[in-house]
Amino acid sequence: MSALALSVLLSLVSAVAYAGGAILQERVAATTPDQRYAPLRRGTWWTAIALNGLGALLHVVALAYGPLSLVQPLGALTIVFALPMAAVFVRRRAGATAWRGAIMATVGLAGLLSLTSASGSQSLDSAERVMLGLVTGGGVLALMVAAHAAHRHPVVRSVLLACAAGAAFGIASVFTKTVAVDWDRDVALVQQLPSLGVIAVLAAAGVLLSQASYRGAGLAAPLSTVTVVNPVVAAAVGLTLFGETFRYGMTGTLLALGCAVVAAGGLILLTSERIARETSTAPEPCPPAQGRTAQDRTLQEAPRVRPEPVVAEAGRALETLPAVPPQPAAPARAHCGTPHRHSRRRERIGS
Repeated sequence: MSALALSVLLSLVSAVAYAGGAILQERVAATTPDQRYAPLRRGTWWTAIALNGLGALLHVVALAYGPLSLVQPLGALTIVFALPMAAVFVRRRAGATAWRGAIMATVGLAGLLSLTSASGSQSLDSAERVMLGLVTGGGVLALMVAAHAAHRHPVVRSVLLACAAGAAFGIASVFTKTVAVDWDRDVALVQQLPSLGVIAVLAAAGVLLSQASYRGAGLAAPLSTVTVVNPVVAAAVGLTLFGETFRYGMTGTLLALGCAVVAAGGLILLTSERIARETSTAPEPCPPAQGRTAQDRTLQEAPRVRPEPVVAEAGRALETLPAVPPQPAAPARAHCGTPHRHSRRRERIGS
């Protein structure tokens, strides 16, 4: 097997591993809503972390055997692999709109990455690393605050957290490239410790934020957002700090902008599809009028009489009755206005 074919095979297996990890993360988020970031007691979550680590390792090995312009676009196939895998393994079928959005995001991302031209081995100095770390930390915190403010809209909150996770992963890739370049230049390991610490913090933050992004938003929208934002952020840093450019001059730049628009349109389509699904499945307060019987409509439209307390009603009834003056006790013989037979006998005996 040639080196090029091996790099393609490793890239495809890496995308499958990433897709499997994302599916397991989404299932963990759906079954443990009270544990937002790190369900440490769930073995499924650790399996998802292992799959993500395997995907990252295979991606790095694929870069060693193949060109960046080929390996990076193949990583975007994670979105395409995740949807049928979710339908097969967890019975989570995606609609036509989700498929269109996923394909648009994949095609746009692959085109954008294929047009990026890698430069020579360059590293960042200490000032640039500090600036990049501070800007990344501030951006991730701002996205987390915005996601917390949008807690009533699960899809919007999920996309914001996925953007924060993708940014953390992308900048971690930038620092990883910097450490690799410095390692080739025989830089002492002690000098690399701050960069290694930043990589560890950003990678852990990306894992926790991506886990939180799957809560209440399904699989397609968070996964697509992380998959697109991660390489786009890394490519933006490469264009600004590493001197990378787009192929084919101005034509390549315009094509790259078009690919970015297509990828963004795919993400918007995925987000709107999820919002529409939540709106359609929301419980209604009462069924429509044409779906009910005439008796149900009569009972629904009849005015409701508010029951009043019995005590108040009894008091009102007593107030309406006329006052009866006290009467002297009547003699027994005057009962019903007619003398009783036994009373007459007593009078005759007494007389």
